[in-house]
Amino acid sequence: MPYTHSLSRRDLLSTVLVTGSKGEPLCECRIDAGAMDLPPDWPGRYGAALHRAHDAMIALENGAIANPDEQRMVGHYWLRNPSRAPTGSIRQAIVECRRKILDFCHAVHSGQLHSSTGALFQNLLVIGIGGSALGPQLVAAALGGAGDKLQPYFFDNTDPDGFDRILDQIARGDGGLGATLVLVVSKSGGTKETRNGMLAAQTAFSQAGLDFAKHAVAITQDGSELHKTAQQAGFLATFPMWDFVGGRTSELSAVGLLPAALQGLPIDELISGAKAMDDATRNPEPTHNPAMLMAICWYKATDGIGRRDLVVLPYKDRLELISRYLQQLIMESLGKEHDRDGRTVHQGIAVYGNKGATDQHAYVQQLRDGVDNFFVTFIEVLRDRSQPSPLLDGTLFVEEDVTPGDYLLGFLLGTEQALSEKGRRSLTLTITELSARTLGALIALFERTVGYYAELIHVNAYHQPGVEAGKRAAAGMLALQKRLLAAMDEQPRTAVELADKAESSEQAFAAWKILEHLAENGRIRRHRDASDSPLAARYQCC
Repeated sequence: MPYTHSLSRRDLLSTVLVTGSKGEPLCECRIDAGAMDLPPDWPGRYGAALHRAHDAMIALENGAIANPDEQRMVGHYWLRNPSRAPTGSIRQAIVECRRKILDFCHAVHSGQLHSSTGALFQNLLVIGIGGSALGPQLVAAALGGAGDKLQPYFFDNTDPDGFDRILDQIARGDGGLGATLVLVVSKSGGTKETRNGMLAAQTAFSQAGLDFAKHAVAITQDGSELHKTAQQAGFLATFPMWDFVGGRTSELSAVGLLPAALQGLPIDELISGAKAMDDATRNPEPTHNPAMLMAICWYKATDGIGRRDLVVLPYKDRLELISRYLQQLIMESLGKEHDRDGRTVHQGIAVYGNKGATDQHAYVQQLRDGVDNFFVTFIEVLRDRSQPSPLLDGTLFVEEDVTPGDYLLGFLLGTEQALSEKGRRSLTLTITELSARTLGALIALFERTVGYYAELIHVNAYHQPGVEAGKRAAAGMLALQKRLLAAMDEQPRTAVELADKAESSEQAFAAWKILEHLAENGRIRRHRDASDSPLAARYQCC
């Protein structure tokens, strides 16, 4: 049955007005849940659960141990309003960090702080992974442009080909490596992907005859391995990461603010937009709290057990990366095997998506006519451009009284209607324009919604045991590789034989995969006849 927005608009629309420093209205963010099949009495039906969730969120902001597994407070909300932090030392640390970011960026932009060659910094290479890259990438793509003070690049993986590609782009750009500032971002300082990216960059700088340390900045926790490296090598600066801010909620810490400010983006507006949304989502009344409304939409659509996936469709090219950002925020926070009482629940909401209208050509066919295992979040931006076009004079009409932007809205509304005709659920987030303020508000809205939903399903949203398990397993594979190399000599042996010799017979298949990779990269020799099965290949030292 189609959802025709027939319920009370008051209870299905939630608007947050973002104001300026003097209280003047600047833009708004609106949620329309009319196509989410909520029951008419949803505020009463879910009210008790939402009020419990609200109490938990207020306790979290007041400094309660919200991550009991690690005995940590959760304080990303304090980043945009330090006065709410539970201790004076935390408040001072946040304010001091923000001041240090602005002072450092002024020194870079003015030329007071320059590269080892004496050149002005023109490029910015951010080395991080997960939350240390996804937020900065989203903000850079959403708000950056030709006027950026530094051109951003990212190492966000440990792929050698990826390193080569980014280094080649920098080399072809203004000033090359000699005009490149490097931010190395790792909370623990031991993240292997980030360490590998730093070593790759360090090697490239050395081969170019440049002193890497005179181009490098660390964002890390005090006392970490990276912090020690930065101090010993004489990095230009270090900026803090705190144990009360998780990677997936770190965009408004130095992790996101420093690269954005170096790029020349207005970080004060990012912060003010997030603060405005935080203020709105502290309202205890469900019909006046947009995060409560969105959390209940998720809960109803998934039956509270992850029954449906979340498809994110932003109708704005600059928001193309928001689905990747939300994948980590939502899936790492909610994808848990156990609830807070230790019961096995296998919770989570799968997130995927890309930009509209481009990618509706890829999968809207299935969304409308295929399996009903999803709900959509459309993101609409009312203003076609935040600034006049430097290339197009005036408004471009592609038909009489029709612009390309009109077509974009038409595709959004048409897709929503086509899905609604088949009873497929969707909600629409509308922002006046894409600006630093509205992007900050969107980030804060999804953070609070995740917090509320986690309380509704009784899971710890602030740890990630599955991620840690993956890291341990990867370390085990690298240890196996070392044992295999130590077991090799001039005699060719199969993977099974080498695994036995390395006392790892139970890992014979993994041994074969490792040996195959080493051989393909010229680090060991492989003997294999054309008729042989790949598993029959024999390996020896080069």
